[in-house]
Amino acid sequence: MNRRKNFGRNEPLRHADHNRPRTRREFLSQGFISGAGLLAGPTLFSLFANPRTARAALSNDLQTLRDSCGIAVQGAGKIPFIAIDLAGGANISGSNVLVGKQEGQFDFLSTAGYSKLGLPGDMVPGAVNPDTGVNDFVNTDLGLAFHSDSAFLRGMLDKISLENLGNINGAVIPARSDNDTGNNPHNPMYGINKAGADGELLTLIGTRSSDSGGNSMAPDAMFDPTARPTKVDRPSDVTGLVDTGKLVGLLEQSDAVAVMESIQRISDMKLNRADTKVSADEVLKDLVRCGYVKAADLSDRFGDPGTLDPELDTNIVGPGGIFSQAEIDNESRFRKTASVMKLVLNGFAGAGTIEMGGYDYHTGERATGEI
Repeated sequence: MNRRKNFGRNEPLRHADHNRPRTRREFLSQGFISGAGLLAGPTLFSLFANPRTARAALSNDLQTLRDSCGIAVQGAGKIPFIAIDLAGGANISGSNVLVGKQEGQFDFLSTAGYSKLGLPGDMVPGAVNPDTGVNDFVNTDLGLAFHSDSAFLRGMLDKISLENLGNINGAVIPARSDNDTGNNPHNPMYGINKAGADGELLTLIGTRSSDSGGNSMAPDAMFDPTARPTKVDRPSDVTGLVDTGKLVGLLEQSDAVAVMESIQRISDMKLNRADTKVSADEVLKDLVRCGYVKAADLSDRFGDPGTLDPELDTNIVGPGGIFSQAEIDNESRFRKTASVMKLVLNGFAGAGTIEMGGYDYHTGERATGEI
């Protein structure tokens, strides 16, 4: 048995079945010399290397593509419109908002006329208030004349800031409806849409899953199945309208937008060299391009959760808002009101209906439906 010889640190190893190395390749293959190597690859951060190529706001080239793709970035620019549908048969004209004869609101009806609208004889607009000794049943703080005892008026004055009082006005159009039925064709949503109302995300919304979005029907002549209202009655319905994916959660919003912009540009360069082998090649490529642009645009506009969430809007919820946090937490009617308000007033929806129940008027007194 042969004992293995101990080799020195720098002593070469000679193999009986290998010739002595003569070339550099042979020296490398037998381990007598070492070589150098380099591995290079792009990193995620290289996508942000050129600030003109990827920015926080959507870049000019992608904005141009967004416009050509027909991606809506704002509503139609119309005055926000919200209909409040009081199911059961609430009385509005006469006992809440004053109505009169041919000369307008202050051409008062007779006592019998106001009685049919829910006002008792000692509370008609032209009478003296027995509690104060003066005629104070008319209030014009909101421009439109209300009965001073109107619960509608009390609710609005409770929420409106003093500086905004002078910016408000209104109109009243009396219409007769039947009690306890959804067959009154008074919902105006489709008419408002035909007048041009549209939203950035949705055309029409409502708090009920019905053709009108509320309890009352829409007039048959105005119904448009392509504009049927989307049901929205809670904040999660609002925030669930847009999914910006997990990238926004992993990165800052500006970085996520930059990544998506870069992905769009890389994909666009690839598409320019690709042949899809289909007859509608350009149509297919445009659909792909627009899909990437829409993803980047959604992250740019809605990557911040506060953009859509009504509970994070300080104008709606909080010390300076319309509702307190306790009201939002405890009352579903306030949550659905805040949700519709957020979408319509911000231009995300063209118009909306808020349906409230329990406004019965069976006793002939307006106060019955206000309990």
